[in-house]
Amino acid sequence: MADLQDELHTLPEAGDRGDDHDHDDVRGDDRDDVRGDDRDDVRGDEVRAAVPFTPCAPVTPVTPEPEAGPLDRARALLAAHPVADGYSGLPWALRHLPWYDLQLGESAVDTDVPRLREGHVGALLWSLHLPDGLAADRAVGATLEQLDLVRSVIATHPDGLRLARTAGQVIDARNCGRVAVVLGPATAAALDDSLGILRVLHSLGLRVLTLSGTTWASEAGLTRFGEEVVREMNRLGVLADLSGASDTTVSRALTLSRTPVLCTRSAARALRPHPDNLPDELLAGLGAAKGLCLVPLTAEQTGPSVRDVADHLDHVRAIAGPGCVGLSGTYDSGAAHPQGLADASGYPHLIAELLHRGWPDPDIALLTWGNMQRVLRTADFASRAAQERREPSTARIAHLDG
Repeated sequence: MADLQDELHTLPEAGDRGDDHDHDDVRGDDRDDVRGDDRDDVRGDEVRAAVPFTPCAPVTPVTPEPEAGPLDRARALLAAHPVADGYSGLPWALRHLPWYDLQLGESAVDTDVPRLREGHVGALLWSLHLPDGLAADRAVGATLEQLDLVRSVIATHPDGLRLARTAGQVIDARNCGRVAVVLGPATAAALDDSLGILRVLHSLGLRVLTLSGTTWASEAGLTRFGEEVVREMNRLGVLADLSGASDTTVSRALTLSRTPVLCTRSAARALRPHPDNLPDELLAGLGAAKGLCLVPLTAEQTGPSVRDVADHLDHVRAIAGPGCVGLSGTYDSGAAHPQGLADASGYPHLIAELLHRGWPDPDIALLTWGNMQRVLRTADFASRAAQERREPSTARIAHLDG
């Protein structure tokens, strides 16, 4: 994507807005791109074409010294292109702590500001998923409670964290020396089969929704109401998370969605037959749709070592392409992690392994930061376009699914 070129160069220092500040990418005069006589150019299948997917601009290697080892090179590269972590279970983990301080450090969880900075994490998707066994009629209330908790956590840690709703706000947070927090994924049960609740959750900051665990997104795939949910998500700019969804749902969502989809916790099924991992056919389809597979750092899905995780990253990059692979720490989710990747500070060791395997700097810059930015930007653009031509949906599940 053309607008990725800005992302793959060294980001400005904290407080330095620069002449090409990202505010210009998502508002201001650029709104003319999706209004007026050009609105017909971004309809239907042409929305993806309106934001072309192009290779990244060349990235100059950032080796600090000619004799520097892979770990030093990894830290230097991550300083310029930090990690956008696709899944953190921190909100639910914090519910069980009577007191915590993420700014100074918190040993009771896997994630705090010092370890995020040591791991060069620039953005986090904070999961609003609910624990198994929670009654369905509690899903909406429990999700709202988590949203309230997240806002409180961010407000009490302003020197380390900042809420971000758009790609531009993610860049703003990074430029100010903060870790950007993007809200989601949330469980689809939190909608209570209501598009109105989807809009309310979006107004509170939700950006990612997992399409599984409901009657309209099941093993049988998406129903007519499920398809309407995806269309409304596209209109709002809420990204679809397909991890844990049935292969039928994944295939249909890839065809239907006008914005890229995410798989926030999926590795390669060819290497490890976990149900949340994707077969090569779906990985290829995800790559063709310019989606993003975020490989989890869990022993169960990827294996017990850094090398095992790197094997999955190699495989996904080979099948889906370097523009469609990212990272998902899955910290504070209750999962066991590979040795050397026990918490959010371990990312330099994984990047050092990839450098040792010969990954070029541009591919690593896409893996850690550029691909997530591209997906968020595309969702912002497509949402603005869709709102020009589509009113909020009033569809009800009883009318569409009977």
